[in-house]
Amino acid sequence: MDRFTDRVAVVTGAAQGIGAATAERLAGEGAAVAVVDLSAERAQPVVERIVAAGGTATAVGCDVTDPAAVDAMVDQVVAAHGRLDILVNNAGITRDNLLFKMPVEDWNAVLTTNLSSMFHCCRSAQRHMVPARYGKIVNLSSRSALGNRGQANYAAAKAGVQGLTATLAIELGPYDINVNAVAPGFVATAMTTAVADRIGVDPAEHRRQVAEQTPLRRVGQPAEIAAVIAFLASDDASYVSGQTLYVNGGAR
Repeated sequence: MDRFTDRVAVVTGAAQGIGAATAERLAGEGAAVAVVDLSAERAQPVVERIVAAGGTATAVGCDVTDPAAVDAMVDQVVAAHGRLDILVNNAGITRDNLLFKMPVEDWNAVLTTNLSSMFHCCRSAQRHMVPARYGKIVNLSSRSALGNRGQANYAAAKAGVQGLTATLAIELGPYDINVNAVAPGFVATAMTTAVADRIGVDPAEHRRQVAEQTPLRRVGQPAEIAAVIAFLASDDASYVSGQTLYVNGGAR
């Protein structure tokens, strides 16, 4: 498929995990992809894989919690390619702890990185999408938005993502800009491995325990989340907007 021929995409937090898989999926279907992470060096290996596979990508360093840096990043992409069609807001962190032990710094860090950064990126991207009367924005939420012990900060941020998504769909819809969110369940990534390490459980055993509680009896893979993001970023989803799609193997 070449659903994204002549399209330009920005994927944040794209040096690993779901972000990297998404960047590779979009590029594999023809998009020119800006692989954005804290530094261009972190993103470069993903770019090299994309280019080796025949795709087009550039590594861009950006602290997405900094509004000025986000504006500069978006302007850089538009200057290089002449347009911006797709924005995937994937950058995120975890700082898990129970409420009574959670430092305010960890609360603020997660809300700033996982929610405020999306506001900055969406606000900057719409400056180019609105005049073009075209755009696809996909935000990463999480099943944790429904509540998850030890993740008050992360759950609050990911629930906020869903509210932001629904509101931007209303505001940007008249300009033919679709805004949706994807809420993954447990996905085998470096982030979930780090969670297992932090709670003192072998990562493979942690995945096995999660799989036992999942109707499909396995955990998700980054490429499976990327496939859903690609659908929402494509014209196949032209009448889908303001939605949060849970991708969690049937878990309730």
